[in-house]
Amino acid sequence: MKTNHEIDYHIIGEEMQIVEIELDPQETAVAEAGSFMYMHDNIQMQTIFGDGSSNDNTGFLGKLWGAGKRLLTGESLFMTAYTNVGNSKLRVAFASPYPGKIIPLDLYELGGKIICQKDAFLCAAKGVAIGIQWQKKLGTGLFGGEGFIMQKLEGDGMAFCHAGGHVIRKELKMGETLKIDTGCIVAYTQDIDFDIQFIGGIRNTIFGGEGVFFATLKGPGTVWLQSLPISRLASRLSQYSYGTRKEEGNGFLGGLGNLLDGDGR
Repeated sequence: MKTNHEIDYHIIGEEMQIVEIELDPQETAVAEAGSFMYMHDNIQMQTIFGDGSSNDNTGFLGKLWGAGKRLLTGESLFMTAYTNVGNSKLRVAFASPYPGKIIPLDLYELGGKIICQKDAFLCAAKGVAIGIQWQKKLGTGLFGGEGFIMQKLEGDGMAFCHAGGHVIRKELKMGETLKIDTGCIVAYTQDIDFDIQFIGGIRNTIFGGEGVFFATLKGPGTVWLQSLPISRLASRLSQYSYGTRKEEGNGFLGGLGNLLDGDGR
């Protein structure tokens, strides 16, 4: 028997998606601050300490500890709960913060636990616990791209994550391994073995432009990957914000390239 609220949903859009959640009377969805887009009348919005799951019912100090751990993942101490206080089905919608896709995750079908990157969580049915996942391996924590701390989503309800660019879902068989750019990992099921691997080779390390380490994910389990990590997008935009390009540098050749392009500032 499921313990989390059971919600229906509809994902709208292509590059800038929103998820519209249908709430029955007295059903609740919880979301990160800043993700709200619109809601029907008779949906009550309330700021809550923590995630509103059963794990929060441990007194004030327990709630403070649970909410405080969320600060380690870069999130707020508070979340917002949206409850249908009317007598009919009503809808509330949440928007992804940058171009990409929203990923629906049925935790009941996925073994009750998903591990995801720190800023991936968008919203969920009430009862889903949003906590932190420590990386047990030293090398993974230092060089894995997400540090020692990731998010974990636990429960048997629906949760929604967002990712940059296009999203690919991979089903890994027992012993099957994928080598992945560390920033392209969005989420994976709890049975996946997450580690890192040194790329190797002096030329690859210095001139390859792909970093020094791969992430390795070994099955069995499910993995979600993104084609455009927000860090990669931000890095590319920052290169152009100063009027220079990565391949041209800041010296004589870079200035000559700008002059030939008609950008002779």
